[in-house]
Amino acid sequence: MNTKKRVLVALSGGVDSSVSAMLLMEAGYAVEGAFIKTWSAPWIPCIWKEERRDAMRVAAELHIPFHTVDLSKEYEEKVVRYLVDEYRKGRTPNPDVMCNKHIKFGSFFEWAMKKKFDYVATGHYARVEPIKTESGMEYHLLSGVDTEKDQTYFLWNLTQAQLSQTLFPIGHLKKTEVRSYAHQRGLVTASKKDSQGVCFLGKINMKDFLSHYIPIRKGDVLDVQGTVIGTHDGAEFLTLGQRHGFSVFLKSPDSPPLYVVEKNISDNTVVVSERDVSFPGSLHTIPLTEVHWIARPAKYCQARLRYRQKLFSVTVTSHPEKGYSITPRDVQPYVSEGQSVVFYSNDTCLGGGILG
Repeated sequence: MNTKKRVLVALSGGVDSSVSAMLLMEAGYAVEGAFIKTWSAPWIPCIWKEERRDAMRVAAELHIPFHTVDLSKEYEEKVVRYLVDEYRKGRTPNPDVMCNKHIKFGSFFEWAMKKKFDYVATGHYARVEPIKTESGMEYHLLSGVDTEKDQTYFLWNLTQAQLSQTLFPIGHLKKTEVRSYAHQRGLVTASKKDSQGVCFLGKINMKDFLSHYIPIRKGDVLDVQGTVIGTHDGAEFLTLGQRHGFSVFLKSPDSPPLYVVEKNISDNTVVVSERDVSFPGSLHTIPLTEVHWIARPAKYCQARLRYRQKLFSVTVTSHPEKGYSITPRDVQPYVSEGQSVVFYSNDTCLGGGILG
């Protein structure tokens, strides 16, 4: 009787998922591959067919069954519409977080479970640690060993049920080791460059994409005294802390960089300063929405507001019927409402929430 555990690997067409599939095969799992077809705009050059072709080549090379799971409708509804709506409100969402929540570990995970797979595996740089407790097994999400590639910042919405049936085969490896392994095994994706940015955009920048949904409208750039010093194409397209995307009338090569420190959607103005805005230490409390704890809540922990940002200490406060807030215990550069704040205890990801 064949007792091999069945694993469905999300094959993206890149080296990380390719090596993940190979490692699982070598570990004795019954591996199958699947390419997730996401949404693509009709005005953006098609990239998913090329990625799918690479994923199929990997599956053929490994002699494993291959599936194409079309989640383009779900992606448009849960990721793209959310992205556009948030920008319209002047917020800055993280589409990768929503993709993991609703697509990879949402619709795709559910598809795999309906097909009776025991596990879903991805090429994320993260680890799962099962812990035996008095009440049963508890699953912790740990940072990838390669701290430069750790992707737990984008995975804070994972649940206990999902973690219990999720494998991250390369989480214990550094990127250089993954590349080396791929070359040693002769995988067709061994030398393929890593993808950058939001997957459905291809080589289109975010502003060009958003301009199909949000009209360009010229507005004033102000200094901190309120003097008009330049113009921009719409406050919705700019993020706090951004130092490009606007024009200043009098600027020389020696001029210090200017950062967006404030924006007003209703009157379409932005304020810029030579200094990036910061949290004023423990005096600043920030409201959170959509807070999720992977295992259990924490009051005192560490956090990061951006991918790969250095961890800093925070106090997390629960407000009955009003959700949560955090109070940083160090001064930190500000990020826009809509982005994720992710909680940690050293290398354990505890969960997260949305700023604002």
